Amino acid sequence: MKGGHSRVDPNTISRMQTQTHVMRVSAVGGPENLVSSVAVLEPPGPAEVRIRQTAIGVNFIDVYHRTGLYPLPLPATLGSEAAGVVEEIGANVTSLSVGDRVAYAGLVGAYAEHRNAPADKLVKLPDGIDDRTAAAVMLKGMTARYLLRATHVVKPGDTIVVHAAAGGTGQLLVQWAKHLGAEVIAVVGSRAKAETLKAFAPRRIVVSTEEDFVEATMAETGGRGADVVYDSVGKDTFMRSLDAIRVRGLLVSFGQSSGAVPPFEVTALSKKCAYLTRPTLFQYVAKREELEQTAADLFDVLSKGVVKVEIGLILPLEQAAEAHVALESRKTSGSTLLTTSSPLRGHG
Repeated sequence: MKGGHSRVDPNTISRMQTQTHVMRVSAVGGPENLVSSVAVLEPPGPAEVRIRQTAIGVNFIDVYHRTGLYPLPLPATLGSEAAGVVEEIGANVTSLSVGDRVAYAGLVGAYAEHRNAPADKLVKLPDGIDDRTAAAVMLKGMTARYLLRATHVVKPGDTIVVHAAAGGTGQLLVQWAKHLGAEVIAVVGSRAKAETLKAFAPRRIVVSTEEDFVEATMAETGGRGADVVYDSVGKDTFMRSLDAIRVRGLLVSFGQSSGAVPPFEVTALSKKCAYLTRPTLFQYVAKREELEQTAADLFDVLSKGVVKVEIGLILPLEQAAEAHVALESRKTSGSTLLTTSSPLRGHG
């Protein structure tokens, strides 16, 4: 089962196993399908460690898993990002020790107080980054890193458009891109969300319900268009995002909070000889050295204060369904977290 959890049978629990609280779905559907359960966690296998989790990130990919847009074998424990402390080590693990603070992104099964995880998918946390910050930033921060430093290497003077700029990933993109010297056009859905971005001082904030982001982009670039548009909204913005880029510009479609992008004629790209990519974090951290470099770059900008992480909503693990409702309403700002009863660690 995903996340190393199995169904509880009280007659089979040995001293080497442990019970843990998890939030799982047995059928795809609405937030009400997320239910609390007790699971048996097996001892960590070779190359695995057991983590006592303290803070868990909630992301749109969790919604996609719950609804079946990205199918998982069921029943499944949701969530793919968390921070915690190593409390048991399996055979052949030499990179981590009991008591190490670790975090990860991209490992399904995070909605749990304890879990097993492959040691080579975990990164150690620096002392200056506390558990909640780590859980709020690993998936979104490493996503921002590959988008800005790998999918397109942002250079001083580049003009970029960031959709959903008040969200967790969006805020990181705005701050980090500005640090790299880019001119940032930040698109948000309300004036309230625009207020959250003023401290980051993008070149322009566009409230999409009040003005057209394509017209705003053309006005800011003298009719040239943006070098890159980072679009995590999907269906509602995709075609207009193509209109906002320059000739031979790049559209990065990396999410679909408004729904999947419908089929379109590939000749739509020819108008501007446009480039289109649909990247995922996994393909940028598949190798251990890529994961380490991506995490190191993220921790560097965090420790230097280049980017600041906003945690907009914190709920206990058993209220995961409420967290999903808030996320899907698109009323959240910054990152959303679930916490367990384990004590938090780190400084911050």
